[in-house]
Amino acid sequence: MRRGGYDRAMPKSRPGRALVGVRLVFGTSSWFAPKFVMVALGMDPHSNPQGAYMARLFGVRDLALGIGLVSTRGDARRLWWRLGMLCDVGDMASGVLSARQGELPPGPRTLPLFVGAGAIGASLGAAALIARDV
Repeated sequence: MRRGGYDRAMPKSRPGRALVGVRLVFGTSSWFAPKFVMVALGMDPHSNPQGAYMARLFGVRDLALGIGLVSTRGDARRLWWRLGMLCDVGDMASGVLSARQGELPPGPRTLPLFVGAGAIGASLGAAALIARDV
């Protein structure tokens, strides 16, 4: 389907479809229900009300990455895969740094959850690139 100069299509590979789906669902959830997402991630929105603002920033980023992927093809989509991977690797690094500085909720699942989510995103993006999902 062609509209507004963009060739819109869901990625064809399983990793690509999975990642776009997660980005769109998680981005939308983080924007419209930031406190729910914070609780799901083990955070306390009542002790940190500013966290909802940060969740919305994160949400709009994921929405933009997902929309960028379904709105482009070829070299442009390749760039969106790479930008998403950069964000995911940045999320992993942020998780490690924040854990070391005591900025994440306590518990044995926290670091694997925060770092693992970024690792999964980066891996799915890499798999989509390898599958030439452009």
